[in-house]
Amino acid sequence: MLRWIALILIALLIALQVKLWIGEGGMRDLRALRARVSAQQAENAKLKQRNEALQAEVEDLKHGKDAVEARARSQLGLIKPGEVFYQVVDLPPGAGTAAPPPSASTAGHP
Repeated sequence: MLRWIALILIALLIALQVKLWIGEGGMRDLRALRARVSAQQAENAKLKQRNEALQAEVEDLKHGKDAVEARARSQLGLIKPGEVFYQVVDLPPGAGTAAPPPSASTAGHP
């Protein structure tokens, strides 16, 4: 009789250990949950930094004329009276490496 009770208790212990390590809500799920929490905390920190930068920009735009002027210059291309506007255009890749066309004075002459 004592032997049966010991076998039942051992089987119960094994079943509980399997549930703890492999089953739903066990150690595997706990590790996955901790990894998700860590990833979410990193994402939250990045978004918090972005929000702080945006808040600083809003405050600067509310209280500083220089920030409004800089934004108008960069985004709208506005210039002050008396200033000269220069626009630098980048050539598309490969556009500057083409050979120039032959001139009319050398075409057809040996």
